[in-house]
Amino acid sequence: MSDNKNGIDKGLIRDLANILNDTDLTEIEVEQDDLRIRVSRASAMQYVQAPIAAAPMAAPAAAGPAAAAAPAAPAARDNSNAVTAPMVGTAYLAPAPGSRNFVEVGATVKEGQTLLIIEAMKTMNQIPAPRSGKVVEIVVTDGQPVEYGEPLVVIE
Repeated sequence: MSDNKNGIDKGLIRDLANILNDTDLTEIEVEQDDLRIRVSRASAMQYVQAPIAAAPMAAPAAAGPAAAAAPAAPAARDNSNAVTAPMVGTAYLAPAPGSRNFVEVGATVKEGQTLLIIEAMKTMNQIPAPRSGKVVEIVVTDGQPVEYGEPLVVIE
């Protein structure tokens, strides 16, 4: 560890910040011996993501009152029956581009069945159904960035 005479490795901090920029992560933490360094830019990423998620909803609302009422009803279901993102990443509905989606609206799924994939740090993480039931809504689109706790799929 260079520059460790003062207890802080500035080079390590720069490297961690570069990793955040290169991978679009919001936070990284490293622990070596008795030194623990955490670099975060979570607040900036949250503000960037919010307008992106709000923009698609604004366009249908302008189309007419019926379009505005449709998204409001599923939002109430999301709180109790939604499968939420366990991590930050990019959601993919199919195992490969051009492939059939893991699940469709109206499909019956079994507990443990793969609903979608979230790519995080170049690792594909399968998101399983936490319970059996019927898929009534797929909240995310293919290739959409997702935040921790964001609704992905609604199962009733």
